[in-house]
Amino acid sequence: MSDDYVPLKKYTAVNPEHYKKSPSGVECIQITEHLNFCVGNAMKYLWRAGLKNDTIEDLLKAKWYIEREIERLKKARENHVGIQE
Repeated sequence: MSDDYVPLKKYTAVNPEHYKKSPSGVECIQITEHLNFCVGNAMKYLWRAGLKNDTIEDLLKAKWYIEREIERLKKARENHVGIQE
């Protein structure tokens, strides 16, 4: 191991507390890693709403990713590209 190795548990920029606050004990990444990029980011901002930044700011960010995903799905539908609905 290199001298600059930092265990993930101690590296809070990668594993911050606001993503581990669910009463269920589930971490945000355990859910979002199974989703596509936009849906995963929307979930991330919903998950942390009010825990890191302003609640409205986080909700607006989630909305932006949801709207982007909706537009992507609409374009895929128009182009008859296989999409999961």
